[in-house]
Amino acid sequence: MRHRLRKRPVAEMNVVPYIDVMLVMLVIFMVTAPLLNQGVEVELPTASARPLAPEQQDPLVVTVDAEGQLFLNIGGDPAEPVSDEDLQLRTAAVLRRRPDVAVMVRGDRSVAYEHVVHAMVLLQGAGAGNLGLVTDPPGQGR
Repeated sequence: MRHRLRKRPVAEMNVVPYIDVMLVMLVIFMVTAPLLNQGVEVELPTASARPLAPEQQDPLVVTVDAEGQLFLNIGGDPAEPVSDEDLQLRTAAVLRRRPDVAVMVRGDRSVAYEHVVHAMVLLQGAGAGNLGLVTDPPGQGR
């Protein structure tokens, strides 16, 4: 007696649910990506400098816009200007909790130099010992 091999149906993978999940993730990414770019729009000067090491924690960033207004990326709304006193209080509070945090100043290229120096003096008054300036790499300026 000879056994006949019966052909089993080939299992096919239904990829439609995977495509649906991928499209949902794409929509979520497209909606949230513009929200990730927070802060104030400034035109940074260009300079060739080495970037921060990637293992360092997020720096405290003070932005000086073209009108000389100050903005802080930590605490409150980063798109709202802060007063001199508020900048010093918030910076001192951050430095008490994270004394090794990098403190960076982003100054618009068209702002008067005295406004950037004023921001640096305020930061030093709050206890920041090491200050850095944020620039764009050469070739990426506007």
